[in-house]
Amino acid sequence: MRAVAYLCAAMVVLVSGVIPAQALDIRATVLRVDYPTLLPISRYDLHPDDLGFAGAALADEDNQTTGTFLGMNFETAVVATPPEALTGQLDKILQDGADLLVVMANAEDLLTIADRAGPGVLVINATARDVALRDDKCRANVLHVAPSQNMMADAVMQFAVWKKWREVFLIHGSNPADHALADAYRRAATKFGAEIVEEREFEDTGGSRRTDTGHVLVQRQIPVFTQNAQDHDVVIAADASDVFALYLPFHLWTPRPVMGSGGLRPVTFHPAHEAWGATQFQRRFEALSGRFLQEADYQVWLALRVIGEAVIRTSSAAPDQLRAYALSDQFDLAAFKGRGVSFRSWNGQLRQPILLTDSKITVSVSPQEGYLHQVSTLDTLGLDRPESACTVFEQ
Repeated sequence: MRAVAYLCAAMVVLVSGVIPAQALDIRATVLRVDYPTLLPISRYDLHPDDLGFAGAALADEDNQTTGTFLGMNFETAVVATPPEALTGQLDKILQDGADLLVVMANAEDLLTIADRAGPGVLVINATARDVALRDDKCRANVLHVAPSQNMMADAVMQFAVWKKWREVFLIHGSNPADHALADAYRRAATKFGAEIVEEREFEDTGGSRRTDTGHVLVQRQIPVFTQNAQDHDVVIAADASDVFALYLPFHLWTPRPVMGSGGLRPVTFHPAHEAWGATQFQRRFEALSGRFLQEADYQVWLALRVIGEAVIRTSSAAPDQLRAYALSDQFDLAAFKGRGVSFRSWNGQLRQPILLTDSKITVSVSPQEGYLHQVSTLDTLGLDRPESACTVFEQ
């Protein structure tokens, strides 16, 4: 199989016209900030120690498959740090000469990293979904492989409207991240012609999500909480804090489909996805890591593949040249989601399909049929050019 992969890569090189150059070493770094968190509701959602890093290892293998024929050597360092040690770790990474960074961090720390690294370092955001990072808080040296919350909410709302489930009962959590996600769903409802007929807030009381809930308590609590809601077609949950949404299916007072943070969920990738060549991708990841893939693994893999594709096409490892190529009309990358992905030149966001999954199968993929756009139907998801307040990419 590896021999076949090498042969295919050689044919790609010949067909594309990329000429092998002198030996070129490409050194990237994945920087992961590990924040203290509560245990997830489901043990299936426990984060492995190599979260993201396993995706980086697979990306190095994939980049090297073609890079070998061009005299290129791809290597990625991985660094995990608690938030209180972030500045020191970042300074050490930069002092070692790193200028290609893939970052797994929250929005605040991502901005700190981007500003401290400066314009000579290309930063790729692999996990932060805050809309402001693609809007008024964008940075010229940051590209976003992680989709925004607006992209995820739009993917869900498109499907709901396509199904003619236009009347929405929105249930959101009480934390700031939950309110931000609820805002994304309100915007999506207005954008696609749905109506939020009622909203309710599920209060996070701060206890253990495992010992303080459980099926006995939930079986009594959720029906009462959702009783006497306005007539609706679908329940959408905005639960970025992972407190209640997984309990909504089968526990509602009025039986309705659940979407959003529970039920049918929007994801960049999931282990059951098999279409468009994803099966071989999943198997290679599982053989390498000994576990199933998680979204963060895919997003880190995709970030490093962006770097690899740009390096191979430009025969350069210079961050400014890689950034320019990634933002150009020539950039197009296969991502096992049915169509190539590319960057929005106005805010550095990767346009990409969003999978909708019930955790067993891929139920659908957004953008949905019938949603048109003058440039790309993928731009129906998230901030379009006229909606974004980001201007630094125009300079």
